[in-house]
Amino acid sequence: MVSSPAPPRDAARLVRTIIWIVLALVVAGGVAWYAFFGAGKPQQAAPPVPGSEQLVRADSHRLTTPSVEKAQLVEFLDFECPSCGSIHPVVEQLKAEFGDRITFVHRHFPLSMHPNSGQAALAAEAAGQQGQYQQMANRLFETQSQWAGSQQSQAPLFRTYAEELGLDLALFDAAVADQKTEDRILADIADGKALGVSGTPTFFLNGEKLTLSTQADFRQKLADAAK
Repeated sequence: MVSSPAPPRDAARLVRTIIWIVLALVVAGGVAWYAFFGAGKPQQAAPPVPGSEQLVRADSHRLTTPSVEKAQLVEFLDFECPSCGSIHPVVEQLKAEFGDRITFVHRHFPLSMHPNSGQAALAAEAAGQQGQYQQMANRLFETQSQWAGSQQSQAPLFRTYAEELGLDLALFDAAVADQKTEDRILADIADGKALGVSGTPTFFLNGEKLTLSTQADFRQKLADAAK
């Protein structure tokens, strides 16, 4: 018995069904191909923030070490700079408030117009080699009005600070005289210049240079970053 041909409408429906099946197979094959070949490829990381490698080095002075870091505040400073001295108590207050979420970092940037700024940086670095960088930095800022602007070397005074902090003076003297200590400061200066630092204090919050108008503005920026 010879079968009768399918009605034209049924034939068209059959063709459409076949087309949809083929398309479904093509799509499924594409998804499987991506899953097999694409999933094994490492995802490309987002490009780093320009200059981020120069903001914080492995040997940079981290004043806080939060267990969960929300942000980093990097300060390029000069211990003889009046503006740095004025804002230091503010930074200390902010450090106490946000130090459990924000890493506060010091970088050296002594300016040539300040005759004892380089020697102060050397004293801070030498103290840092004995684990008391922050204590010496605080002492230098707290007494800034007593020595800043003097045309005579304040190295002997800074040495008395080291003695008051209980440092090993022989090690302190050796560190101050060591070229490697000066090179450490020069490396900070080079990074600062590469980042566009020209004066002090200069702050970077999560890689962005801050323009501060008021203390309240400063605090608000840190509060937003610490969320």
